[in-house]
Amino acid sequence: MFQYQTIASAQQIEYKEKASKFIAYAYPVLDEAAIKKALEALWEEHSKATHICYAYRLGIDKTNYRANDDGEPGGSAGKPILGQIDSKELTFVLVAVVRYFGGTKLGIPGLIESYKESAKEVLGLCAIVTEKLKIKYSLGFSMEFYNEMMHHLKKNKVAVIQQNFTEHCLLVIEVEKEREKAVIESLEALYHVNLLIEKTS
Repeated sequence: MFQYQTIASAQQIEYKEKASKFIAYAYPVLDEAAIKKALEALWEEHSKATHICYAYRLGIDKTNYRANDDGEPGGSAGKPILGQIDSKELTFVLVAVVRYFGGTKLGIPGLIESYKESAKEVLGLCAIVTEKLKIKYSLGFSMEFYNEMMHHLKKNKVAVIQQNFTEHCLLVIEVEKEREKAVIESLEALYHVNLLIEKTS
């Protein structure tokens, strides 16, 4: 598996059920640190909310996931949110639903439906994109080979995402997983460069 489906950008919607207000947010996220940051921002913005329930799925193999009910009855919030993420076969996605209680209890079936519909509607606004899995490498070499190396990388359509110059040159490149072997072999073939190659992700 060299590619995956995710959302292009963050979106939000508002959903109401029997005076309870649900505000659903969808975010593209790369890791748990990004998820923590997004949730902290939501709690800061909605400090008086009754609940902030969420679900996420991460990883190319989709094995890293969580569904959180934040005090709602077990399985009534996080699970239906996760179900909507999975119904669209997405990964690297966080969906959080902020609830303001309106005074009328919805019951477990009502909660399940409300969280499900909130997640469904916000994901329905999202543009779904197919991304290729990418691997980062750091390349270390003498400055005298800089121009040659940049030409080689451009020729092989390899993205340079970071450059650091001291007495040596350090580049961080991003390689599509499906092309990883071919690109690394082409770099290793530059015997005269005395190149140090190290995978960083």
